[in-house]
Amino acid sequence: MTYTLYIGNKRYSSWSMRPWVLLKALNIPFEEKLQMFKPGFRQPDFLAFSPSGKVPCLHDSSTSTVVWDSLAICEYIAETNPSAWPAEAAARAFARCASAEMHSGFSVIRDECCMNVGLRIELGTPSEALQRDIDRFNALFKEGLGKSGGPWLGGKEFTIADAMFAPIASRCRTYGIVLEGEAMEYVGRLFEHPAVQEWVRDGIRETAREPFHEEDCLRGRKVLEDLSE
Repeated sequence: MTYTLYIGNKRYSSWSMRPWVLLKALNIPFEEKLQMFKPGFRQPDFLAFSPSGKVPCLHDSSTSTVVWDSLAICEYIAETNPSAWPAEAAARAFARCASAEMHSGFSVIRDECCMNVGLRIELGTPSEALQRDIDRFNALFKEGLGKSGGPWLGGKEFTIADAMFAPIASRCRTYGIVLEGEAMEYVGRLFEHPAVQEWVRDGIRETAREPFHEEDCLRGRKVLEDLSE
């Protein structure tokens, strides 16, 4: 085992979720180092293992390499595990574009629907900006499934593109976000993937609570269910 993956709370850390789910889905051995968030925006203790002071961060002891960005970690994993990307060139190109779009975009759903795997929250009518993100998910997922034939965005096998959208599947469940037709079927399938379910179960079992994350996901909205109770 040469990989050590530093992650934040599974209850909240969508960025950490992505490479963790990918490693689990591909059955790649790694050591998990869970680092609980402390109150406050910055986490100075994380500088001990991450150049950016953020999670996730991957250490590869075989090459003394440190990779501190979620998509970069997935790309690094793919260098020695080519099945992390679709084998067919066009499907691989789409998967890369979708992954990059998730990595750099969808700022509204990140802001308005902070990840919290332990709660079910009444969202109400989405804001216009959030609806634009939802509309884009509908279009993106339908295009990917249509081009690849599914059941995953790149075809028959789970790849980086699916891991990148795993936190969106979790958010849809937390906030009751409904997509259209096959896009909704896809996020349901993604949420039920064994690696995603393992992450969610671990997050629900966590007892630590970080006040900022808890308040940010609520914003005065009604909690329908607390799965941790």
